[in-house]
Amino acid sequence: MASPSTRPDAAGEPVAETPRLLLRRLDEGDAPFILELLTDPDWLRYIGDKGVRNLDDARRYIVEGPVAMYARHGFGLFVVGRKPSGAPMGLCGLIRRDGLDDVDVGYAFLPRFRGCGYAEESAAAMLRFARERVGLGRIVAITNPENERSIRVLERLGFAYERMIRLTPESREVKLFGRNI
Repeated sequence: MASPSTRPDAAGEPVAETPRLLLRRLDEGDAPFILELLTDPDWLRYIGDKGVRNLDDARRYIVEGPVAMYARHGFGLFVVGRKPSGAPMGLCGLIRRDGLDDVDVGYAFLPRFRGCGYAEESAAAMLRFARERVGLGRIVAITNPENERSIRVLERLGFAYERMIRLTPESREVKLFGRNI
């Protein structure tokens, strides 16, 4: 797989690339894709309800979530698109979460793109990005304990289960995985 782009902050440019995929920053034009992804029943079951019900909510999610994280940290969730068009299929990226000491890698794909290896391929690209561009030495991942597909992806990427955690006192317990990169 190719190394991450050397221009991670250039608007519209890929932040990472693999033989099949391009990863780029989200912008407000991605609102229809975000609306579809964040209202998917599996997103709601495994990740949670982010309050996205319409295109305005999707734009707000983009600006207040990933775009704000790009500004604060230089990374966040990125759109994953298949080459050559780059049409959105899912999200993958690095997340700085309250309640976690380490940066978290996260991913989610529309149902029609699951089971094709895109989560593993894009997450591997994000691990390289984290090491080479951000300078991280350790990454964690969290997942709903019922999300067996996500757990298998993490294990194939070399993550090891560490413990159950709650990000906030009122949140549900999730499995925490970690690995050095």
